[in-house]
Amino acid sequence: MGELPRSAGDNALFVSWLGRLNFADALELQEKIVAQKRAEPSLADTILLLEHDPVYTIGRTPDQSSLRGGSHLPHPFFQINRGGQATYHGPGQLMGYPIIDLRHCGQDLHKYLRWIENLLIEFLSGFGIEAQRREGLTGVWVQQRKIASIGVGVRHWITMHGFALNVCDDLSPFDQITPCGISNVMMTSIEKETERSGSVAAAAVTMEKVIRQIWHGTHVSSAGNDATTKS
Repeated sequence: MGELPRSAGDNALFVSWLGRLNFADALELQEKIVAQKRAEPSLADTILLLEHDPVYTIGRTPDQSSLRGGSHLPHPFFQINRGGQATYHGPGQLMGYPIIDLRHCGQDLHKYLRWIENLLIEFLSGFGIEAQRREGLTGVWVQQRKIASIGVGVRHWITMHGFALNVCDDLSPFDQITPCGISNVMMTSIEKETERSGSVAAAAVTMEKVIRQIWHGTHVSSAGNDATTKS
């Protein structure tokens, strides 16, 4: 199981379930935490778990062909400081925003991306879903179907943004774009793969448990991770 190598004494992690939060507010919160961690490196690393109102985003790329022009999009659009092409976030999708100081993890962005993939693969195995990475492509896949997208940003070796995991079944907003710039990609979800309904709030509870299992540290604390919380 992939782990992030960490320096002795730099093991604390705080996991927070925020429920439904619009994208602009979530972005502002991430930027605030990054600034705090830059000013005070001893602060615990953080993983924000949440769900967004409908929104499209694209990374720092001059190629915006994955937006298919963009003027037709039915929801707000943001260009942000992550890698990757266009994607959709919205209800029924579990967002994970790790804000981790990679200076304590060997300053290895490649290993960090593999850690996120391993986290998602381990999480999905608990639902009986055999997921995997695909050579040359980001994200996590079930055969040829994409179930989770990954796009990260790094400032002064502190990460932001992260992953989007499709939990529920309405994937139609992806039809308005070329998801992640991959033509003819088929998106899928936990609900579609298992034929069982679920909620993002319940998925967040399970995600926190998996994070505790694979975090290579001695202390994980949390707030707000309650399956009865409305998502």
